Amino acid sequence: MSEALARKPLSVASATGAAAFSPLYQQIKDLLVQALDRGDWKPGEAIPSETELALRFQVSQGTVRKAVDELASENLLIRRQGKGTFVSTHHEARVRFRFLRLAPNQGEPQPAESQILDCKRIRASAEIARALELKVGDSVVAIRRLLSFAGVPTVVDDIYLPGALFKGLTADLLNGYVGPLYGFFETEFGVSMVRAEEKLRAVNADSEMSVLLGIPQDTPMLKVDRISFTYADRPVELRMGHYVTDRYHYRNSLN
Repeated sequence: MSEALARKPLSVASATGAAAFSPLYQQIKDLLVQALDRGDWKPGEAIPSETELALRFQVSQGTVRKAVDELASENLLIRRQGKGTFVSTHHEARVRFRFLRLAPNQGEPQPAESQILDCKRIRASAEIARALELKVGDSVVAIRRLLSFAGVPTVVDDIYLPGALFKGLTADLLNGYVGPLYGFFETEFGVSMVRAEEKLRAVNADSEMSVLLGIPQDTPMLKVDRISFTYADRPVELRMGHYVTDRYHYRNSLN
């Protein structure tokens, strides 16, 4: 039995207090999400086997399997044939590219070149506080980032993070990191982005975006407002991106 199992023996009834109308597999799924949220198993680590989890929760292995299957379909867990089930991490390409939606109109995607233009602590405005479920005036880390592809500036991201979760985050730390930004948040601050909601609309480049992206003012652009969530649907990032789309498009899949 794993250390996490030995440390936290738990039954469905004691952990959820859920009423009988909630399907048993759903209760198990909720308990597993709680364990992920607590950090019982870190990103990239294997979770206990279905047999161990069935013993822990005092349910059938089939019930555990259904819960794990749902978490895998939501990309919170990753099954590896012959190796077990692992916590998803943004250091894996198939997870990382779920959040990277910009694709070239022609040819293969190129790696993005990231430049941190600014990183500072500010007080949450009403808009930021509402999106991140904070109080107006709470500490927020504000990051401005420029993404270029093949040397061509293409995206300006304005990113806002709860200050309490990202203590010590600086521009030097960000610029010294090579890899996906969400992977950095995951490794250095223990914050996993597991899903996002986005709103897209067409805008014209203002004078500021014109300078940053080297395009004429009033050039048509795509604006993407994203709220990213960690486990238990807690918002942990507000991102406002401005995209130049003359050579790129924003792709999505509907199932």
